[in-house]
Amino acid sequence: MIVGIVLAAGASTRFGSPKQRLLVDEVVARARASKSLDELMVVAGAYEVDAAVRVVPCPSWERGPGASLRCGLEAAAAGADAAVVLLADGPDLAAAAVDRVVAAWRDGAGTVVAASYGGERSHPVVLDRSVWGDVPDEGARALGAVLVSCDDLGAPGDVDVPDDLPARLRRQPT
Repeated sequence: MIVGIVLAAGASTRFGSPKQRLLVDEVVARARASKSLDELMVVAGAYEVDAAVRVVPCPSWERGPGASLRCGLEAAAAGADAAVVLLADGPDLAAAAVDRVVAAWRDGAGTVVAASYGGERSHPVVLDRSVWGDVPDEGARALGAVLVSCDDLGAPGDVDVPDDLPARLRRQPT
């Protein structure tokens, strides 16, 4: 069983408002299009988030992305073999990237498998259950990973400020 965990707990200080409220539905829809996820959840922290999947509150979100991820891992079904970590601020996530990193993990690539774009580590990231207890406060990025090229799929994006929003998600003046 593979669980998808969308991290949406941060304070969005650079964005200036709760960006996860604008982006989480897009990321959830793209994750749902994957053929690899048996369960999907969103981890919320600084702000309440409505999502079409289970929302897991994380009271310790201020400790860092690893704390938020640990909240999701703790909420995962007991029978989960691995978790796929997704970021709420990556609205261009390709479902095929989820499938590709999960396939590499299933084929024995490693206990931590991450998508790469242009040779740079990014998301999604698969964490084998055996490493769940190793996630530090700074997050899964601190764990070494086997990289799987997803260059042909396009990067998931990284929305830090309003200008980073894809045009399709920008609010139109009324």
